[in-house]
Amino acid sequence: MTRQARAGLGFVLPVMIGTVLVLVIPTIGAALLSVTDFDIYALADIANLRFVGAGNYAELLRMPLFWRSVANTALFTAIGVPAAIATSLGVALLISSATVRWKPVWRVLLFAPYVTTLVATAVVWRYMFDRHNGLLNYALSLISIAPVDWLGDPRTSIPATLIFIVWKAFGYNMLVFIAALSTVPQELAEAARLDGAGAWARFRHVTLPAIGPALLLAAVLSVANFIQIFTEPYVMTHGGPAQSTVTVLYFMFDQGFTWWNLGMASAVAMIVFVVILLVTAVQARLGKRNEWW
Repeated sequence: MTRQARAGLGFVLPVMIGTVLVLVIPTIGAALLSVTDFDIYALADIANLRFVGAGNYAELLRMPLFWRSVANTALFTAIGVPAAIATSLGVALLISSATVRWKPVWRVLLFAPYVTTLVATAVVWRYMFDRHNGLLNYALSLISIAPVDWLGDPRTSIPATLIFIVWKAFGYNMLVFIAALSTVPQELAEAARLDGAGAWARFRHVTLPAIGPALLLAAVLSVANFIQIFTEPYVMTHGGPAQSTVTVLYFMFDQGFTWWNLGMASAVAMIVFVVILLVTAVQARLGKRNEWW
């Protein structure tokens, strides 16, 4: 092995070891637990552990609450991903505009929600959505609109939670889009303008193709993050009302740490892992084949 190869291995090896310890081994452990009936009795005595094969997966398919959590997660993802990407791209376009001043200040202020503590901000937003003392209902009362039970009504619980999630998460994609927009060839946009293309046509045919890789990255990360939503409904709604905000990860947590069905929870974790893997592969293939446009 050459000196250069040894130096490269020295840089890569710590990352590889960390990946194996933090990702590979826990994933293999979850896969093994998912085919057992590992529960609180097995925690007390490993002799109580039994191999059940695909029994946990079959049981999941018969549980209405699991399917409800899948439907809720799909709804969160279907609405939240486009909303988050559109918000991030819209804000990035505004900040990248030549007429905007104090751009570094705006970037810091708008990125701040992404790096703030999730639980703390969720508690603040829960009080903002409070039916009786919330800031949002107070603002509605100023224009003679009756207060809305944002987090206590199944019809508004998901939209209210999504507002917080999009506000919390859009800052990362915003920075990605700002960086991507800075690489758009201005001569192409100027040539399109001289040819009579309007603002929308220039955005559609010049800007979007140029930032296609950034859009693909944002879509992949956003889908993975929305599929794994847990903390937001756990803090803000506790899965309610009427189980309207129970997500797949919330269901997994409930099975694992409320009922101590750790084998069942591991089966849910493996399903989520496979779904994210498949969705990411499909997104990458579509992005490579069609370049998103």
